Amino acid sequence: MEKILIVEDEAVIRSALRKLLERHQYVVSEAGSVNEALDNFDLSRFNLIISDLRLPGVPGTDLIKKAGDIPVLIMTSYASLRSAVDSMKSGAVDYIAKPFDHEEMLDAVAAIIANHSAQNTPAAQRRATSGTRGQTNLGGMIGNCQPMVKLYEYIHKVAPTSSTVLIHGETGTGKELVAKAIHAYSNRTEQAFISVNCAAIPETLIESELFGYEKGAFTGANTNRMGLIEAADGGTLFLDEIGELPIEAQARLLRFIQEDEIRRIGSVESRKVNVRLICATHRDLKTLAQTNQFRPDLYYRINVMQLVLPPLRERGKDILELAECILERRCQELGKQPAVFSPKAIQAITTYTWPGNVRELENVIERAVILSDGGSIDNDLLNIDLELVNVTQIRTKRQPTAPALNNSSPPSAAVDSQDDLSLEDYFQRFVLEHQDSMSETELARKLGVSRKCLWERRQRLGIPRKKGPKSVTS
Repeated sequence: MEKILIVEDEAVIRSALRKLLERHQYVVSEAGSVNEALDNFDLSRFNLIISDLRLPGVPGTDLIKKAGDIPVLIMTSYASLRSAVDSMKSGAVDYIAKPFDHEEMLDAVAAIIANHSAQNTPAAQRRATSGTRGQTNLGGMIGNCQPMVKLYEYIHKVAPTSSTVLIHGETGTGKELVAKAIHAYSNRTEQAFISVNCAAIPETLIESELFGYEKGAFTGANTNRMGLIEAADGGTLFLDEIGELPIEAQARLLRFIQEDEIRRIGSVESRKVNVRLICATHRDLKTLAQTNQFRPDLYYRINVMQLVLPPLRERGKDILELAECILERRCQELGKQPAVFSPKAIQAITTYTWPGNVRELENVIERAVILSDGGSIDNDLLNIDLELVNVTQIRTKRQPTAPALNNSSPPSAAVDSQDDLSLEDYFQRFVLEHQDSMSETELARKLGVSRKCLWERRQRLGIPRKKGPKSVTS
């Protein structure tokens, strides 16, 4: 099991974070200051150190040099964002703003430990030096299929430039890994990499978060605050899910791209910035631009170099290689004996369509490792719904309970046409046929995705969620 050291002087925050991490199977130790941590613990025993930036006596950044190869995650507030960026320049692996979201913290911890473990396992070292399997030298990305090889080639070509990059790929394919690889291979690698999820920030706050504001600019603006674009000065700004950015913020972003300058809200002065912009989306921005749901001029500005991440189902033998690497990593992280996939599990992994992509693969394997007793992992531990395996060869077990998608076709033709259904068609039909008799949780479980993924696909495919009688009466 992974060991984490929390260095935080506020007992309430320290205790809450410890309980959160322990609920997710981490072994946690605590210290109230840097000196207490150094006096009571051997830092090399930990997989990760989480430290507050501002601590009594010695600042949290001093732990970075003391920790050696152990990654340090810095906690800070937006008010001290520049200090957090400076700490990353000093060697911190990442920072997270307080108050932090629980899922955000857990995702950051899991990603940091996974990346650090993957880079230090013997298997990872063999793959990095052999050149015959995987491409772990590119930010932990693994795979040797033709689309991935092409992607690596483009990353190497575009990284040394300052050109804007647009990364397109389905949810869970690893778009942020690509952005980090571009930053790592650029001449800005020693500078800050700032990641912003545009869909996670409320529309009313997005402009102030990106551009900052001056004291008195609006009610509650009690001090000057640096925006995330300004914090990335000299480095790279990654705007994930840029398709969710409000139109008003798009106009301000366009000026930043054109003029290399920003103006804080409430300020009359512009500030020059030197920022490399990388954007990512799972949406069709060209279509959105044509229907005025996304500014066409901004689309043409950010679409200088477009990199496309293939979905997992289109990566052939990479799927099994990824699965084996994740299995090895999870066994080590969870303190389990090394395990292998049974022939039946391999068949399921390589034929399942993975609608949640790499993220879903990681979750499925982690669950299997937790439940396994070591040795061989069979398909029952993976819990892959076989109804979704070989979609083009299956029939639904029940007759449709909803009208066929094409009402002009006879019922028999609608059923027989299922042989030619694409993954999206199958997803749409399955939801339409079963949403009256299943809850959202049951639908997500049957489809092998999370409730969040189910909701996102509903939005993308335009399938409204039907509310049952209970929801209506309440």
